[in-house]
Amino acid sequence: MSKELMDALDLLEKEKNISRDSLFDAIENSLITACKNNFGRAENIRVEVDRDTCDFRCFADKEVVELEDDVMDPLLEICLDDAHKIDPKAQIGDVVAVSLNSKEFGRIATQNAKNVILQKIREEEKDAIYSEYYEHEHDIVTGVVQRFIGKNISINLGKADAMLNENEQVKTEHYRPTERIKVYILEVRNGNKGPRILVSRTHPDLVKRLFEQEVAEIQDGTVEIKSIAREAGNRTKIAVYSNNPNVDAVGACVGVNGSRVNLIVDELNGEKIDIVNWDENPGNLIQNALSPAKIVAVFADPDEKSAKVVVPDYQLSLAIGKEGQNARLAARLTGYKIDIKSETQAKDAPGFRIEDYMDDEEEYDDDEYENGEEVEYEEGEYEEAEEAEEPADDEESADEE
Repeated sequence: MSKELMDALDLLEKEKNISRDSLFDAIENSLITACKNNFGRAENIRVEVDRDTCDFRCFADKEVVELEDDVMDPLLEICLDDAHKIDPKAQIGDVVAVSLNSKEFGRIATQNAKNVILQKIREEEKDAIYSEYYEHEHDIVTGVVQRFIGKNISINLGKADAMLNENEQVKTEHYRPTERIKVYILEVRNGNKGPRILVSRTHPDLVKRLFEQEVAEIQDGTVEIKSIAREAGNRTKIAVYSNNPNVDAVGACVGVNGSRVNLIVDELNGEKIDIVNWDENPGNLIQNALSPAKIVAVFADPDEKSAKVVVPDYQLSLAIGKEGQNARLAARLTGYKIDIKSETQAKDAPGFRIEDYMDDEEEYDDDEYENGEEVEYEEGEYEEAEEAEEPADDEESADEE
């Protein structure tokens, strides 16, 4: 019996990731519960389990009284003659440990003990799964699309199921049952029915974690991801910085012939990724962020967190991007409000001077652009944005590298 119990504990420890100590505690509690059900009480009952051999014994601590007629409660008291059989040195008033035969427990007591063990195992299993996935919160894991629950999707992560809500799904992606996808763990909650795991395919940190997995220079700290802006399913801009002057941050992320970034693009189902150099100078950073557009001049105000940008006339549509996407992502990447004008718009302004331009009150704060002019932007979306096509020859996004 002890060998069988030991094998069962070893199996539970490996498969369910439950500690042996917790299982031994469950066994002890279950035996105490069985004693209580069998004798009606368990205040003076002790259970000892040998952690090495899995042998267990139950004891009842009884007070020694002189005569058998003096025993008022057999579970709490024992006469002196019977006590001497256990401990020859026992005296009246001492407490002796009397061994109980667990095989004499009734069927109901045994069943209750079994239920206590099973309940403890389930609780420990839930806690183990919660702890495992809580450690991966704000990280990415691979899961399998399991089933659709309304517009939400259940993702099997192996030991637990996660929920991919509708607002965390990429609109351009179509998920199929049994498909393997990588997801970003947003939150892990410990509920009554086990851990509830919420995952995302739209979070910017999904791209960040993918780069951390693929780029060795990011893993060892040589290259840092300073900022990231994403519109899931369409385009992501990422600003990187190298702590080693001999290492090109952008080149490290792109890889030989685009090998590294292409793996990430494939995982994101073709989402375009622009990788630019981070610069402490806000003017240079904004110029990099508006890539692939060419910039004539940038006037940045670090105190106001705003910038005014002049681009060649033929580059205005490219700087703004289709539906304002390039300008919008650049604003998020840098944290600056950006006002973009073409050279003609800037020079044709009455009394235009550089000083006047820098004092201009009109700013781009994730605003829309339509036909080269500013349109009000609300709640992070361009409703009527520039529809001009981006010149294909000028586009130098990282995924095309």
